[in-house]
Amino acid sequence: MAWTRKLLRVNLSKGTCVSEDLNMAWAQEYLGSRGLATKYFIEETDPKVDPLSEDNKMIMATGPLTGTCASTSGRYTVVTKGALTGAIACSNSGGFFGNEMKNAGWDMVIFEGKADKPVYLSIVNDKAELLDASKYWGKSCWDTEEGIKADHQDPQVRVASIGVSGEKGVLYACVVNDMDRAAGRSGVGTVMGSKNLKAVAIRGTIGVKVEDPEAFFEASNAGKAVLAENPVTGQGLPTYGTQVLMNVINEIGAMPTRNFKEVQFEGAANISGEKMHEVRADGTKNLTTNAACYGCTIACQRVSTIERSHYTVKDRPEYQKASGGLEYEAAWSLGSECGIDDIEACTFANFICNEQGYDPISFGATVGAAMELFEMGVLTTEHTGGIELKFGNAKALTDIAEMVGRGEGFGLEIGMGSARLCEKYGHPEVSMSVKKQEFPAYDARGVQGMGLTYATSNRGACHLRSYTIASEVLGIPEKTDPLATEGKAGLVMAFQDATAAVDSSGLCIFTTFAWSLEDIAPQVNAACEGDWSVEKMLEVGERVWNMERQYNIAAGFTGKDDTLPKRLLKDAAKTGPAKGRVNDLDKMLPEYYDLRGWDDTGVPKADTLNRLGLA
Repeated sequence: MAWTRKLLRVNLSKGTCVSEDLNMAWAQEYLGSRGLATKYFIEETDPKVDPLSEDNKMIMATGPLTGTCASTSGRYTVVTKGALTGAIACSNSGGFFGNEMKNAGWDMVIFEGKADKPVYLSIVNDKAELLDASKYWGKSCWDTEEGIKADHQDPQVRVASIGVSGEKGVLYACVVNDMDRAAGRSGVGTVMGSKNLKAVAIRGTIGVKVEDPEAFFEASNAGKAVLAENPVTGQGLPTYGTQVLMNVINEIGAMPTRNFKEVQFEGAANISGEKMHEVRADGTKNLTTNAACYGCTIACQRVSTIERSHYTVKDRPEYQKASGGLEYEAAWSLGSECGIDDIEACTFANFICNEQGYDPISFGATVGAAMELFEMGVLTTEHTGGIELKFGNAKALTDIAEMVGRGEGFGLEIGMGSARLCEKYGHPEVSMSVKKQEFPAYDARGVQGMGLTYATSNRGACHLRSYTIASEVLGIPEKTDPLATEGKAGLVMAFQDATAAVDSSGLCIFTTFAWSLEDIAPQVNAACEGDWSVEKMLEVGERVWNMERQYNIAAGFTGKDDTLPKRLLKDAAKTGPAKGRVNDLDKMLPEYYDLRGWDDTGVPKADTLNRLGLA
């Protein structure tokens, strides 16, 4: 139960859609979503494959709790070899698309090969077919979703698509569903574009069954009560979204500013969650309302409108409507990372990221690196098409956002990501990235555990693989000193394993601000056949983490890739509580390897692999 026990294999080269039975032995070991899809991907794909070749595969997968009445049960993942990183990529999205896939009767969809012309996949319960997408090629995610719904004469069809950026090879293109929810990182949308796959449209009415309905209702309702009573999930996130963090992170001196040259931003308050609530001169607010993904009782999603007199939307009614507003990571990357405190400009750039389907974290971080290169004199207006690409130039940010969305001019260079851009212009040290993926919104000098998190993340620099901010800043589940290195190896490992388990269940990681696996395991146990204890969930998480590590090693990554840019290791923070500190990765990494059961080069030992069934 909970699993549909079916997957859909779509061969784009042959134009075929074939139903297969799900491997239930694997489901008992990897659970679903991130874990199970990665198992399928690794078994079927050469780790040396070119991410943009037709031999790379892409999998969309739900978890066993996706589509149930559990809170936040709308998640799905996209697994492939990342176009940006060349590492294992697993990007997670909310909204309503995952629920629709599950209710149509599918645990996952495996895409292989490459279509000879643009196509989209249409699924209506057990009927699946590839349809011509030529008229959508060259269109935005917004126009594609609206067009497919109109063509099918069904506003309840759920659509996941790529924009022009994914078609034109921007290396951090996303898969966007429900207009502004995205499988956002590592270039999964770029892989989708390389296959001439424009969209997936699903309508599902079958429903989802669980193993023990009475026990499941009891466990899921108990979980919802915990979320409601928690100050983060019951108050902070509904009111301010993830933007509740902007002023907090700035105050503790961990706000990366101007491409990580500084750790505090003087304009943070102007792009914060509190600012989104302020009434503007015309009587409106940036924040129109909050919203929720399928089944979510937290409702952290932001819906915003841009002030109509602002230069970005004046005489452009298509951008004057309410749409997906700033989350913390996007507000940081488009704001302080680029030295910009114009919240309307940041909101507009975020609209463009959603409209044309590319990752605002990698985009803003790459613009920040380019701004540093410009101020160094390495880049000039001859490179940028006349744009004065200086820190603080909001017009430069919004102009380049549109260029990247169209895949034109200097936008194509920004679309390479910061690692390739900085290497091309002779200054690789300016890229703030790990495994070619840009850092998110926490400076590892001010929060030591995040440095180890970034360095060891299997998909490149990432906060969602081990969100030690919960402990180091928010005190969840217990407070640890953000400037201390002691105990951080164990903390990071625990967060990584637990996160892999939660991702594999089909639930949102934001629940873990309130829930532990003690809250989640009973829900999985009641929904699924088998014994799903806390211990088994942790073992699943550890197995998934080591499996991803094995794939990356086979793809050519080594322990030398578990590092940070010199700036974070050598250049001390100049202000705030972390003044005088660098990230002490060298103190944490050996202990982390030891706790993981890996050798001193970061390779899992034989007994570790045997214990986890990975040998």
